[in-house]
Amino acid sequence: MRTVVAAAGCALVLVASACGSASNTAATGTATNTTKPKVGVILPDTTTSARWEDSDKPLLTSQLSFAGIEPDIQNAQGDEKRFSSLADKMIAEKVNVLMIAPLSSDGGAAVEKKAKAAGIPVIDYDRISLGGSAEYYVSFDNIAVGQLQADGLLQCLGNRSGASVIEIEGASTDNNATQFHDGHEQVLKSAYDSGRLRLIASKSIDGWSPDTAAATFTNLLDGSGGHVDAVLAANDGMAASIEAVLKQRNLTNVPVTGQDATLGGLQAVLRGTQCMTVYKPIDIEAEAASRLAIALATGRQGDADDLATGNTKDPKGNRNVKSVLLGPQSISKADVQGLVAKGVVHTGDLCKGDMAGFCASAGIPVQ
Repeated sequence: MRTVVAAAGCALVLVASACGSASNTAATGTATNTTKPKVGVILPDTTTSARWEDSDKPLLTSQLSFAGIEPDIQNAQGDEKRFSSLADKMIAEKVNVLMIAPLSSDGGAAVEKKAKAAGIPVIDYDRISLGGSAEYYVSFDNIAVGQLQADGLLQCLGNRSGASVIEIEGASTDNNATQFHDGHEQVLKSAYDSGRLRLIASKSIDGWSPDTAAATFTNLLDGSGGHVDAVLAANDGMAASIEAVLKQRNLTNVPVTGQDATLGGLQAVLRGTQCMTVYKPIDIEAEAASRLAIALATGRQGDADDLATGNTKDPKGNRNVKSVLLGPQSISKADVQGLVAKGVVHTGDLCKGDMAGFCASAGIPVQ
């Protein structure tokens, strides 16, 4: 199973080495100025993944606040109009930096146009706005995420020949989902072409909605005579809704993939109802984005450029965006213990209730 390690180039080394200088500069600035620099952050929703409120928000809040920056972190709740109005308010308040995880490229690009007119630098966080004007982009190698999911699916299927597969992809408006799918294709296309696997259908899910994913999967399952051998689900939230349908239909031993290594996703991997997930070190992503924002908010664009050592092609805007791209890791049942050891997830949360036995069988000490 393919595993991609920590970061592209030396971005993380630069991020780490910049920690002291960014914090000290910000601290010095706040000692002499009455008004702290302000960074506005807009996260996308609270339903597609638990990560936004449970991980990203507290991590960004902590990093920015520690450096003497005032964070204003809001959530668009999956609503483009709310996303736009939040951005308008932050721009009107003249935040020093705007960081956004756009719901769609069009929505993100529209906000970035307004921010640019106001002279406010923008960081695309986790998702890029194609056709936009953000100066920086912080995310993961999304092609690699898709490759890890496809590799995991193949490993979970083993030697089953001619196995039928349903692909439940992310939102077509999210470039990350497009890149995940590209990664899937790079690994699975030859298997489909040779007949080793049989693709029933590949469907994008608006808004990454778990409910829509379940309904779409149910229709595809019915159309295939109520049988499927494996499901490539693009994230843990949609995987959970698909697993519920499989349970209702009494369909067992159907590998389902996921992404984000959420608490629910990791528990499903331990139970065996989900064959794998993809861990993306959100703490490192939030730190990298915070360091960029701190440098920009304190007038050190050169330091920001030193952090963003990569480039991401924006074909719609016909430009390259300065980027920090981080590496994902494939997580199967045997790998969950490693995440516990790193403190990514705590046994008190992971192993509570009926999960105690599954944790013990995976070698995870139960408190």
